[in-house]
Amino acid sequence: MTGHVITTPPPAPAPAPAAPGTGPAPAVPATTRAPASVPVTGAWIALSAAMTAEAPPIADRDELTVTIAPGAAFGNPAVFVPSRAAVEIDGTQLKIDPATAHPERNSDRNRYPAVWGAFVHECAHAKHSAWNPPPVAHPGVVDAAMLLEESRVEAAQVRRRPDDRHWLRASATEIVIGDNGGAIAAAQIPPTPYNAARNAALILARHDGGILEAAEVAPAATAIEAILGTDTLDQLRAIWREAHTVADTDAAAMLELGQRWLDLIGPDPHADPVPSSPLGAAIGDTVTNIGNAVAASPVDPDPAEIAIAGREAAERAAKDAATQARTVFGDGSGRGRTASTRRTRTARPDEHTAARVLARALNTAATRERTAVRTTSALPPGRLRMRGALAREAQRAAGAIPTAEPFTRTIRKTPPVPPLRVGVACDVSSSMGSYAAPVASAAWILARAAELATMPAKTATVTFGASVKPITYPGTAPARVTEFSCPDYLHAIDTAVEALDGALDLSRPGATRLLVIISDGQYQGRRRNRAQAHIHSLRAAGCAVLWLAPANSAPEPLDGVTLHLVTDPAAAAAIGRAATAAVRAA
Repeated sequence: MTGHVITTPPPAPAPAPAAPGTGPAPAVPATTRAPASVPVTGAWIALSAAMTAEAPPIADRDELTVTIAPGAAFGNPAVFVPSRAAVEIDGTQLKIDPATAHPERNSDRNRYPAVWGAFVHECAHAKHSAWNPPPVAHPGVVDAAMLLEESRVEAAQVRRRPDDRHWLRASATEIVIGDNGGAIAAAQIPPTPYNAARNAALILARHDGGILEAAEVAPAATAIEAILGTDTLDQLRAIWREAHTVADTDAAAMLELGQRWLDLIGPDPHADPVPSSPLGAAIGDTVTNIGNAVAASPVDPDPAEIAIAGREAAERAAKDAATQARTVFGDGSGRGRTASTRRTRTARPDEHTAARVLARALNTAATRERTAVRTTSALPPGRLRMRGALAREAQRAAGAIPTAEPFTRTIRKTPPVPPLRVGVACDVSSSMGSYAAPVASAAWILARAAELATMPAKTATVTFGASVKPITYPGTAPARVTEFSCPDYLHAIDTAVEALDGALDLSRPGATRLLVIISDGQYQGRRRNRAQAHIHSLRAAGCAVLWLAPANSAPEPLDGVTLHLVTDPAAAAAIGRAATAAVRAA
């Protein structure tokens, strides 16, 4: 056979010798090792193995091996070699780094739909091209039969696996161009009856096979009919439609159809290229239509893929947050330079009082009414239910093991209170200068209240400007109040949110979580965008986000936060109320 099915491939090249001093090439597992038309190295080895693993359900064969590498497939986009039970794909069509490909994921295949479609097409050959022409068959008849085989195997494939249609549509663009000799040759293809008939089999037959849409193939259909005439095109259509019904092993029927095709069209006249060929232009328009339609309807990822991707993203985010937390809180100084200065002072009596008041408020908010839980048992104590007692006696009389529990009682239990996590991030740009002292006070009050409260609580406070610096540390109550200045003009808010998340597990369920951001929000750019993404993730994970902003600052808070405008710089009261409300709502 010729075309996409090669029965007598050239001998495989010898393996390339190893470079001096590098030792032998790494071994390839036996299940992925197949004689290839080119050496396979680097990331192409892993990708070939991954595609081999995906072949069995598509081709309904377990022994296929797949090789994808630049220059493979004997000059075609892809081929099937029956004697080797091998599929080869030219890796130059991939257009992405092979090391990043994950063909086991439906969504990843959207990045290289034509390549995956070519793979599916060759798997269709592996499953359905089960006939071989005899050696004495006329070459022209065999060529015509194999031309009909292209749409026949795809029609059979989508009857067996309807979801493969999307990928076969995507590969049609590469197959049509490749089978016409490439983009340049296709654009200059002579408008002869032979070439028109050939492209009718490549394009219009795929429409009748259920692969392509009528609107997509309309340019080619118009040009082909103008060259062949309606009667001839109808006769060809009857031939390929009959081919679509031929059994996979019926060589005689396919060769008979090939003979009818050859009698109607004749052999290839080998005409010279025709610049500005109307047939070439129609083929180009059709290929563009198909490509646009495929690109507009990518395959949706499986729910399992979405779940896996979500878990992977959450794991990466948690790892990044933990790293950022170690950076900010690890050595007590954070990283990066800032013009903000620090000094400590002894906590004032009113701050001690505020901490005790907040601790009592948290304890009160954490108090829960006891809930009634009804239980049953086979033995007292409890109230005897006669129905249960009779059922138990009946079970015993029947010789069965008694399972009825006739005694009931109500127990009142206090539900557990989830721990509290509060992170505070304060902007130290110059516009926030009047809030520096009250935020420093609020940070100390929060940390001290968390220590005094009977409920499990943990707090941390950072400032963000040109860099992120800690004020209070997770799980510790500082003996002194740390005050700071606000001279910066940059806003590392993304780092601040990420560090607090990593230090307090704000994105992890199982605790009442509150993030407080004290800022006017008057900044733009990459850092704001990254912070916005963090806020969305925290909100999705159930963390409340409170944004405190000066009432006279025309604030620009991030989306998804609860905005509270404060006219009095004393932020401690507002933060305390928000923390108490969060605990009460938990």
